[in-house]
Amino acid sequence: MNLKLLLTSSALALTGFAAMADTVGIAMPTQSSSRWISDGNSMVEQFEAAGYDTILQYAEDDIPNQLAQIENMITNGVDVLVIAAIDGTTLSNALENAHFAGIKTIAYDRLIRDSEYVDYYATFDNFKVGVQQASSLVDGLKERFGDGPYNVELFGGSPDDNNAYFFYDGAMSVLQPLIDSGEINIVSGQMGMDTVGTLRWDGAVAQARMDNLLSAHYTDAEVHGVLAPYDGLSIGIISSLKGVGYGSGDLKMPIVTGQDAEVRSIKSMLAGEQYSTVFKDTRELARVTVGMVEALLKGGEPEINDTSTYNNGVKIVPSYLLEPVSVDMSNWEEVILGSGYYTADQLK
Repeated sequence: MNLKLLLTSSALALTGFAAMADTVGIAMPTQSSSRWISDGNSMVEQFEAAGYDTILQYAEDDIPNQLAQIENMITNGVDVLVIAAIDGTTLSNALENAHFAGIKTIAYDRLIRDSEYVDYYATFDNFKVGVQQASSLVDGLKERFGDGPYNVELFGGSPDDNNAYFFYDGAMSVLQPLIDSGEINIVSGQMGMDTVGTLRWDGAVAQARMDNLLSAHYTDAEVHGVLAPYDGLSIGIISSLKGVGYGSGDLKMPIVTGQDAEVRSIKSMLAGEQYSTVFKDTRELARVTVGMVEALLKGGEPEINDTSTYNNGVKIVPSYLLEPVSVDMSNWEEVILGSGYYTADQLK
């Protein structure tokens, strides 16, 4: 056999071998958040360790781009789709196409709504995330400002992300009784996801809204706390607060919550700015998702632990919910460094 023929035969053999592996299409929303980069990397690493090929794509918060990416994955014949949707209401046609192509779909962390073809959902206990955020806010208010009443403002996540409503509702289950009793005062009066939602979880939008709240409602009052459902919003909110002098002189930094334990927010906590965050171990979410995919591809039933919480408007989607962990200065080393999620060098 001459060299050219040998190389061609080897290439064909490799092509044939690669074609034998099942392929998982992974659609992620954006690389602007380190959280989603971590999710994507964790899934690729664990899927490939389990013997699967992967196609990982980020849509950079562009809905038509994500739709095109998913349609291309379907055309290319992936065996399973794992989708963290930008807008959970826009994928019905794509999922129908996937279904009739024999492709199962797992919603990843963000519920896909209005489709009967969402097979499973892997996420964290999102209502509990909100409870933890609000509980941390209340604890911080008491710790930093003593007895109330406290002046607080509320921020919500993106209205097109189903999780945002669970975070908000979980938080309000803790805060509403305190608002009703007068212990917490929402000075602006702005409440409800239709008012406090932050489209695309955009930190710049949150910062601009905080600027407006401060100028309109706090010229003669002091803000004590801000419910922020995501670290990217928290950083913008803190920038706004610092811009008018909070955290310096006699103006104490308000209690600001967060979520996702992003590096810049851990650093902000260490600097005495952000008060807390909620840690969601994306490695564990990836592990659960890999287990779901393996079960599906082997003709089995994935492990689930919730069959009642997540109604997507068409069906209750069988789900696996992981436990979030509230993190502040009292436990960040144990939770963040102890788990190996970050190294100390990454947080310098």
